[in-house]
Amino acid sequence: MTDTPLLPRDFFDAPVEEVAPALLGHVLVHATPDGEVAVRLTEVEAYAGPLDPASHSYRGRTARNDVMWGPPGHAYVYFTYGMHYCMNLVCGPDGTASAVLLRAGEIIEGEGLARERRPRSTVRDLARGPARLCQSLGVARDQNGLDVCVPDSSLRVHRGTPADPAAIRTGPRTGVNAAKDTPWRFWIDGDPTVSPYRLHVPRKRAAKADG
Repeated sequence: MTDTPLLPRDFFDAPVEEVAPALLGHVLVHATPDGEVAVRLTEVEAYAGPLDPASHSYRGRTARNDVMWGPPGHAYVYFTYGMHYCMNLVCGPDGTASAVLLRAGEIIEGEGLARERRPRSTVRDLARGPARLCQSLGVARDQNGLDVCVPDSSLRVHRGTPADPAAIRTGPRTGVNAAKDTPWRFWIDGDPTVSPYRLHVPRKRAAKADG
C-alpha cells in the first residue's frame, strides 16, 4: 500500500459523523519489524466528543483520552475490559475531541502475519471487531497518538476505493448504554467482515446476603 497516497489531514478535519462513513473502503496500514498488515475498513462508529454521552471525552479531558483533544488525523488507542486494545482516528478541529472507532475490516496485505497474531481466526474473522482488528495489525499502547497522515509514520491511512454510498448502512452503535439509539454505526452492506450488532446489556450486581 505504500504506493497509494495517504488521506490528507483535512479529510479528518470535519464533523465526525461525516468522516466516519467516508472512511469506509480506505486502507489502514501498520508497519512493524515483523512486516506490514493492511486492512480495508468495512465498519466504523462515530463519537462526537463532549456533546456525545457515549464518548470517552464526554466528561472532559483526562490522561487516558488526551489524544482525542489534539489535532485531527491521529490514532487514539485505549485498553478495555482489562484485555483488549481498540483504535480510533481523531476528527474535527483541534480541541473538539471527536473520533471514529475502527470496528472491522478486511485484511488485504500481510494475511500471514495477521494469522500468526490470531492463529485461531478464520480469514473473515481476522479483523472482524475492534479488538481483533488491533491484534491483527499489531496495534497496542505504543501506537496511541501516532499521526496517520504522514509518510514516515508506522501507522498510516492510505486512499483506497471509497464505499459506494448506496451500499453504506447506518444503525445504533454497538454495546453502548448512553445515546444507544444514535445511528452512528456505519458499515458496508453485505461485507462478510462486518461484526455482528450487540445491544448493551447492563451487568447485574450480586445480591447482598442477609445478616
